[in-house]
Amino acid sequence: MVTTTGRGRPAFADLLSALPVAVMVVDPDGRIAHVNAVAEQMLNLSERLMVGQPLTAILPPPAEAPTRDGQGLAMFDIAIETARGLKIRVDFVEAQVPDHPGWRTITLHNAAISRRLGHSADRAAGARAAVGAAAMLAHEIKNPLSGIRGAAQLLGPNELTDLITTEVDRIVALIDRMEDFTDTRVLPVEAQNIYPLLDHARGVALAGFARGLTIEERFDPSLPPARINRDALVQILINLLKNAREAVLCVRNPRLILTTAYRHGMSVSPAPGQPRLPLPIEICVVDNGPGAPADIAEHLFDPFVSGRREGKGLGLALVDKLMHDMGGIVQYAREGSPEMTVFRLLLPRAAS
Repeated sequence: MVTTTGRGRPAFADLLSALPVAVMVVDPDGRIAHVNAVAEQMLNLSERLMVGQPLTAILPPPAEAPTRDGQGLAMFDIAIETARGLKIRVDFVEAQVPDHPGWRTITLHNAAISRRLGHSADRAAGARAAVGAAAMLAHEIKNPLSGIRGAAQLLGPNELTDLITTEVDRIVALIDRMEDFTDTRVLPVEAQNIYPLLDHARGVALAGFARGLTIEERFDPSLPPARINRDALVQILINLLKNAREAVLCVRNPRLILTTAYRHGMSVSPAPGQPRLPLPIEICVVDNGPGAPADIAEHLFDPFVSGRREGKGLGLALVDKLMHDMGGIVQYAREGSPEMTVFRLLLPRAAS
């Protein structure tokens, strides 16, 4: 029930809960007075457990924090470890409350989201470049390759011609994958229950590349329908699950996890100057592999970037393109304690 004060105006608690960033209000004694829902989710603690506790007992100050001068503090893209050992990377902003000496607010914003959304224009430009490259290569290379393969077959079977045929087929398969980027048609989307699709992708994985492993499920059963393309989402999930399986090949106790959640207040702008669109439906593919090398982590979704020696750098770029075509976004992060790799899909909710 919404609480109101005077003439139906929202009360403080309603306004605090509606904010799309994590907010904590701290009293002059350094104790937590208020916490909103986003902060509860980020810190994995309920407001009931946090209110009245010293701030340092819940969220120790950042190690690199300068001495406070009473004018507030802002630090961006910093690592914080909570008192319970949860590691998060955030933009940390502390501000004094005007006319209320000693009172202050602390806002925390997921730095991984900031970085991924900040690169949206660069990623769109990279995708356009890949479209042009794929179209050119398909035209200029694929036709001569068919001639080379035909000539090798005419020479008759032997070790050398078999090698030529195998390598030609491998290159053609790579070109076929690149051609996925050349499809610029509008992707049809409709309201879909995501759970049958998650179950299908999980079944494909367990029947093939993830055979013998357990894929854990941590689902929010109350999610509403999402606005998606069925085939595109299944392809995305299979790609990410396959990557996750490959990431844990050398891990002693491999773990693959699928999670879903509803994220209130999560929204993005599809392009500069356009209104922000809500993307509340979250699907995560999680593994306990080592994660991407630090030098390419910020460029994982760029075409031809891969952390694996045998990788082509097209799988995640295609995931990014398909998510964009559905009006959603994909993010990479290292989260938790111990750290795990998280690929987070954020999708629009279907109209009621």
